[in-house]
Amino acid sequence: MNKSIILFFLLFGGLTFDLVSQNFISNNRQLQEFLRRDQLTNGFDSTNASFNYRPFQTDRLEEFSYSIADNSQAKSYKQIKFAALPVTQTVQWNSNRQYGWGDGPMIPSAGLQSYTSTGFYAKLSFLKIQIQPEIVLAQNNSFQGFGENRTTEEVRDMFYFLNYGDYPERFGKEGYENISWGQSKISLEVGAFEAGVSTENIWWGPGHFNSLTFSNNAQGFPHLTLNTIKPAKTFIGNFEGQIIVGRLENSGLQPTQFDELNNRFGRSFSGDWRYLNGITVSFNPKWIPGLFVGFTRTFQQYNEFRGELFRDYFPIFDAFQKVEVGFDKDAEGKDQQATVIARFVAPKANAEVYFEYGRRDHAFNWREAVLNPEHARAYLFGFTKLFQTYMDKKLIQVRGEITHQQESVNRYLRYPNLRGGQSWHTHSRARGFAHYGQALGVGIGTGSNVQTLEISLVEKFNKMGILLERLENHQDFFYRAFGQQQEHKPWIDLSVGFLFDKQWNNLLLSSKLQLINGMNYQWQLAPDSTPEYPRGENLFSIHSQVSLIYLFNKK
Repeated sequence: MNKSIILFFLLFGGLTFDLVSQNFISNNRQLQEFLRRDQLTNGFDSTNASFNYRPFQTDRLEEFSYSIADNSQAKSYKQIKFAALPVTQTVQWNSNRQYGWGDGPMIPSAGLQSYTSTGFYAKLSFLKIQIQPEIVLAQNNSFQGFGENRTTEEVRDMFYFLNYGDYPERFGKEGYENISWGQSKISLEVGAFEAGVSTENIWWGPGHFNSLTFSNNAQGFPHLTLNTIKPAKTFIGNFEGQIIVGRLENSGLQPTQFDELNNRFGRSFSGDWRYLNGITVSFNPKWIPGLFVGFTRTFQQYNEFRGELFRDYFPIFDAFQKVEVGFDKDAEGKDQQATVIARFVAPKANAEVYFEYGRRDHAFNWREAVLNPEHARAYLFGFTKLFQTYMDKKLIQVRGEITHQQESVNRYLRYPNLRGGQSWHTHSRARGFAHYGQALGVGIGTGSNVQTLEISLVEKFNKMGILLERLENHQDFFYRAFGQQQEHKPWIDLSVGFLFDKQWNNLLLSSKLQLINGMNYQWQLAPDSTPEYPRGENLFSIHSQVSLIYLFNKK
């Protein structure tokens, strides 16, 4: 596969075309933040997208391209477009442990890691081709992980979650390299809609840093898609959405760095791939311009268990209640996630608020769904507020977001011995909601919670700021293994990050330096800890990342 990608890219890279215009696909986090901020300051005339479904196309980024053809050429080739896509180079370094998420095909690892991407975009009438492969290289150093000095019961409790997911602690024992099709797509475009085949990342939901369903946390997966490329206008308002059929792969990797534990407690993969079907719809009512509401729903299932009926290929159209669809779907290996989403934008206040709430298990009926909304749920909510300054065109940006996956107190009533059940993005038969070992949605870890606050001074792509983050690691495991004792405390990562982004003509720089204090790292106790005076082991680490984007033919 890697050889075919390289050969295809080299063949087409040698072709030359008259460039008429350039079209950017807004799948880059830095570009998304720019567009989102632009919507808060300039209103919906600049960008009227919901940001509940990404990527989408927008003319707002046309200022970063120009035509190299004169007027006569533009008239002759007005139906043909060809452009070199931006070159992206990212370098990441984790000092002595893994940290970070939302970085696409890059893996959680210690040491140095590199990401490279570029490609081309072509459009002939309604046919659109985007080829944008991605290359990832990582040192993938070993680090102090789970498994040392653990009791048998603690190991069993951890493997309860590891065996229901696909989230390896380390991606193999050597250096890591991967070449993929990346953000590539071939599609047919008609009006506000397109249909095609793609491997690009998709993002469902309004979050800045996380999403409960799909985000940029994992490598893009191959899928067939029918989607909008811009809001579809109707007499009641605007609609955006997507229906996909995809293929997800397991990592095939061992969950911990200790072979003895993996062989004794681990559950091997079957080698089969997982069939994925998903839908998202976002609606912007005509009478409330700043309100965007919608939902998402996904099903995954090992392909060997899938039937041949229409409902087996498109389970997204089944009823939501178990009394309607039956009680045997878990036995068939079907894993469902469903979320409701909302975002409200107030351009006059230069602010937005948003939330996403999801469940990963069918309700018995609508009554049970209303009376017991806490079962198998996860949620996130956040805000952005821009403040004017005395400095021309410079703004103070404040962004905050909370993501919560930890099981609710519902577990005390529903499960025996107060030990709880499965977590978000896990399933007894379908394993993790993941692709090649990384969660498709929330990337902070199984059963984890995170609170993020960013305060920065911004002007277009320029930014100087500070990031405060509190990550509660694997809380579902903690309460399963240590919930009934007092000595072990939760593993909490407290961090402060320094942000610096800068634009020099065609070149965009984005950088982050994050200092992390891992309190009670891996739930370990200090040698002098006692039940009366508990003290955990802490671990200090550094997470840093520098990204460069070169934009061709910027005005």
